[in-house]
Amino acid sequence: MAINKYQTRTIVKVALFVVAMSIVALSLLYTDNLAKNLKEDERSKVALWAEATRLIATLEVEDQTDVTYALSVIRANNTIPVIVTLEDGTVIAHRNIDSASAEDKVYIQDEIEDMKAANEPIIAGLYEDQNIIIYYENSIFFTKLKLYPYAQLIIIAVFLLVSYYAFSYAKRSEQNQVWVGMSKETAHQLGTPISSLMAWMELIKGSDGQISEEIYDEINNDIVRLELITERFSKIGSEPVLSPTHMKTVVDETIGYLEKRLSSRVSFTINDNTTDGFCHLNVPLFAWVLENLTKNATDAMNGDGALTYTITENDKVLFLEVSDTGKGIPGSRFKTVFEPGFTTKKRGWGLGLSLVKRIVDNYHDGTIVVKESIPNERTTFKISLRK
Repeated sequence: MAINKYQTRTIVKVALFVVAMSIVALSLLYTDNLAKNLKEDERSKVALWAEATRLIATLEVEDQTDVTYALSVIRANNTIPVIVTLEDGTVIAHRNIDSASAEDKVYIQDEIEDMKAANEPIIAGLYEDQNIIIYYENSIFFTKLKLYPYAQLIIIAVFLLVSYYAFSYAKRSEQNQVWVGMSKETAHQLGTPISSLMAWMELIKGSDGQISEEIYDEINNDIVRLELITERFSKIGSEPVLSPTHMKTVVDETIGYLEKRLSSRVSFTINDNTTDGFCHLNVPLFAWVLENLTKNATDAMNGDGALTYTITENDKVLFLEVSDTGKGIPGSRFKTVFEPGFTTKKRGWGLGLSLVKRIVDNYHDGTIVVKESIPNERTTFKISLRK
């Protein structure tokens, strides 16, 4: 059973969620392991600090060198809060405690209770027949390390939440724009044959209802065009059938229809430099590409200029270049011109070139690029299709 794009999207989302949760779990485990190692290291330092305190307190240091060493050990502790007491609660020393509050017996007692809850006190030996008890608290570095992954997760969660809403909003906006654009494109597509039919009807009224063979043929062409437009829209979202088609024939038929219905001040030239000229096409959809490129070019020239269609080929690929003498496209916009919503016109929704790219890339497995653009001189779009 084939997996559709919605199922694929769901699978990708689940996979990304699993990966994200795995990263979170690994981060927590790694940080927890670091915290345990740091906790053990701090307890070892407090034990060493306690031994130095005991030596000085019990005057068991035999020479000045030992005294200096013991004092250096005590002074080296600049991060771990420590309170030293006797069994009867008498405080005999403290380190890294707020000096302004150290004289407050209630504050010191509260600190001792907090330290007892955080870590098992260390017995440092006897002093005047009482045990020396070392109470200590985790350093600020340990606390930060324990809190860091949770702070990190909160920040990531907030970022993902904001990103989700931002992307959802952007997606909804783009979808709305595409839907409105498709409506505009439908009206745009229907406009040419309907306007043409209305003109023929007026002409027929002015000729006492007599229809010449030429008028009949043109009315029939407009009716065929309406059927073609219906077929085009019916193919959107489905897999089109491609068949070997002569490119020159498609260009001739499409431009032949448009030439009589666009500005008379635009000249059209078709150059076929191929020996074979066949490629795999869905004619109704590819004719849509040609129409959009032609109408965009006509707008860019303000209805006055020259359009050139050049067909070339190599062993595997057929190329079609569409050049106009319009105002041009800035180099920085060569790629963005194909994005939905891009337009340089005051009216319109910028769907034409996006639709062109979708038809060429997705439905014909080809490519379309802006080959070159010289301001107010020439712009060339290049289409590449497999033969």
